Amino acid sequence: MLTLYGSNGSGSAAIEAALVACGAAYRVVTAATWEPESALAELRRANALQQVPTLVLEDGSVLTESAAILIHIGLTHPASGLLPQDGAARAQAIRGLVFIAANCYAAIGVIDYPERWCAEPGEAVTDNLRRGARARLHHYWDVFADDYGAPEPFFGGATPGALDLLAAVVSHWSGARAHLHRMRPALHALCERVEAHPKYAPIFARHWPA
Repeated sequence: MLTLYGSNGSGSAAIEAALVACGAAYRVVTAATWEPESALAELRRANALQQVPTLVLEDGSVLTESAAILIHIGLTHPASGLLPQDGAARAQAIRGLVFIAANCYAAIGVIDYPERWCAEPGEAVTDNLRRGARARLHHYWDVFADDYGAPEPFFGGATPGALDLLAAVVSHWSGARAHLHRMRPALHALCERVEAHPKYAPIFARHWPA
């Protein structure tokens, strides 16, 4: 059985959905740095950075980084539809996953923990850094929407694929979903379709209760 370390409202939601898509047996261990009573020591043994999601495979090997985990699951379970069968389409889906991870996820890290990026942190400095990172994050989502559009129903075709799942999850943070509603409504609507999909709706409802 796979072991997924995560927490409600975190990136582990995308990995849970991917594991459901491929029918894998897994257990979730609640662990997050913002939940001091969670299984932090256990997570630290698997991932020195204590990041979630972290996925431990059946052989005990560890996968970190949301995009890498999703790509691995998609490649090892080709019938799941997480990654396109067509080579060119698959390349673009992988590019999109890495775009979100490298740009949007990275900006959110600055927004959430600006003091980590300041040699001499102070309230004015960290507030300025946080505001700048949030503006940059929203710009990244605009670029993503303009590059990838918002196909109907999903990037993955008839059902959500890995790119749909990661976009729907990461856009929940730092005001991105509200920004998309105003500036890129088609992508906002696609994310809402992902959340409403019968297979994944229970996962999103648990991670982000109404």
